This record gives sequence, structure tokens and C-alpha cells, in this order.
Amino acid sequence: MPEARDATPYDALLLLSFGGPEGPDDVVPFLENVTRGRGIPTERLKEVGSHYFLFGGVSPINAQNRALLQALREDFADHGLDLPVYWGNRNWAPYLTDTLREMTADGRRRVLVLTTSAYASYSGCRQYRENLAESLAALEAEGLVPPRIDKLRHYFNHEGFVEPMTEGVLASLADLPDEVRDGAHIAFTTHSIPTAAADTSGPAEDHGDGGAYVRQHLEVARLIADAVTARTGVEHPWQLVYQSRSGAPHIPWLEPDICDHLEERRAAGVPAVVMAPIGFVSDHMEVLYDLDTEATARAAELGLPVRRSATVGADPRFAAAVRDLVVERAAVERGLTVTPCALGALGPSHNVCPAGCCPARNPRPAAAGADSPYA
Repeated sequence: MPEARDATPYDALLLLSFGGPEGPDDVVPFLENVTRGRGIPTERLKEVGSHYFLFGGVSPINAQNRALLQALREDFADHGLDLPVYWGNRNWAPYLTDTLREMTADGRRRVLVLTTSAYASYSGCRQYRENLAESLAALEAEGLVPPRIDKLRHYFNHEGFVEPMTEGVLASLADLPDEVRDGAHIAFTTHSIPTAAADTSGPAEDHGDGGAYVRQHLEVARLIADAVTARTGVEHPWQLVYQSRSGAPHIPWLEPDICDHLEERRAAGVPAVVMAPIGFVSDHMEVLYDLDTEATARAAELGLPVRRSATVGADPRFAAAVRDLVVERAAVERGLTVTPCALGALGPSHNVCPAGCCPARNPRPAAAGADSPYA
């Protein structure tokens, strides 16, 4: 990377996330936002929202995004990167359209977007791009001239994303009782998605069995497992497993589920398991409930010792990785040659999502890609 920490031609970074309720009265309206257009009755949404009510109706994701926002601003200031950072959500305040309206009023003309999803998939990338296109169209309908939007590349194999998770696995292993530590297995977890969506994730050339979504997760799991072996001298068996499935039961989703996996490991005589949520940037509801509550309770029933390792959250190394990605993309836009940071065999992801990347069942306009109507 160039020594100069220059963000030109960009004049702002937008942290774009999912959003979550911040009180009991927010839960159903939030879920209505998430499921809009699917015709799900309110009573069913209340059932779905029961996980949130266990935590006082508050999702931790907004507080975690505030922490990341602060970490990014501090890192940029400490390293001389003059770039304001804004925050917008898909499904709850601060809403994406409101944030883009604010950025437009502030005179921002070239904006980079960081999404809180590290991997290629429809829900983790293309859907965010569709939301961006919807918000840009809304601003144009108001007579505004919105900024040009570009999206930072997928960062699943950036050192600043992988290293904090590696240390989290090491800490979880160290926390296990001595007699089970060396025999512990590692269950690398991520959000299950329909197999059809997985198979078409990433650019067209990556489509196939599991697509880029599974391939990228397997690469991160291997990187962490290899690093753990190098630092401990112990080779821990591992597997990529899934969690947080939703949707109709007749539609195939990625498997095995984490709870099923724990049962299988116990039946096979495994003495302990470390659950490593590599598919998630922060400890939001899918981590707190599906792993810390549901999966941990199932492990207790089985008499299986488990630990759950940390996500990257607002780790300073992740903030530094975002700075690196910003400077890298800005240099590319200025026509400079750069050497992107990318661990492992897959190399750096694309800067611009190509046409046909992570397609939707019902195509909609998507910003920040080769097929964007907002050049």
C-alpha cells in the first residue's frame, strides 16, 4: 500500500448495517421492516421476536455498531486519514435513506460503503446494494443529487479480520479444562442460507456447489485452524457448520446445524467443542441467542464442554483493516498500482461486483456494482 493515507477521490465512509430494535416496543415494527412484502401476520412476528424479548427487546447490534463507528473515527484520526464516517441501517434507525440524505446535505459527493458482512452472498452483499439503490432513487425523487457510491471489497481474508478471530479461538481453547483441551474440536459457524443462494453466490465463475459463500468461509476456517496449530502445536479437527436457519422447512438450507453438530460430536466421543462464529462481525442476536443461549444449553444437556470464541467487533485491528481497505480502494480509483492484503489461496475479492454476482430471485436495481444504474 502507498505510504500516504489519502482517501481521494472519496470524501466519506458509510458504515452500513442491518439494524435492530432498541426496546420492547421496537421489536415487532423492526421485524415488519425486515419481512416487508412477505405478508407475515403480527402474531407470528411476536413469536419470532421472542428471542429479542429474552434480552429486554434490545438487539446488541446497534451498540456494537456505535462502538465500531467510534473505533473507525479514532483510527482514522490517529493515522492521518481525513475521512468522516457516517452510519446507516437497512431495517432500523438510523435508516440508510436518512443517512444518505444527511450526507448529501453535508456535500458528500463520493462515498465508500463498508457493510457489516465479510462474505459474498445475496443477503450479505447484493441486498445491501439493492437497499442503496432504493435510497438513492428516493433522494432523486426528492429533487436531490445524491453522492456516487462505491462499496469496499469483501474482507473475509484480510489479516485484520482473521487475526482477532484466531486469538479468540486460542483464548477459548485456553479456557477449557486441561483434560479436554487438546482433544477439542472447532466448530466454525456462520449463518445458514438456502443452498440455491449459496450455489449462486459470488461472480458467475464461482457459482456451483456452495458457491463463493461456502468457499470463502472454508478458507477462513482453514486459515484460523492452521494458525492455531502453528501456535499451540496441537492439530484440532474442525468443521464448518451453520446456524440461525429461517424460512420454509421444505426449502434446502446449508447444513449441518450447530446443535445437530454438537450432538454428533458428543456421540463420536469428542471431549469438547469451541464454537467460532466466523460468519459474523459482532456479537449480535444470532450469536447471543443461537450460540450463547440455545447451542450452549444443548451442549449442557449433552454433558459436552463448549466455549464460544469472540467476533472481531470493534477490535483495533479490524478498524485498521478498514483503513487499509479505504486507502487501497482510493489508490485504485486514482490509477495507482497497489498490493491488496489477502491471506490464503483465494486472493483479494473484486472491487466492483460484476453483473450476475449473487443474483436475486426477483432482480431489482443495485448500486455500487457493474450493473448499477448510478455510475
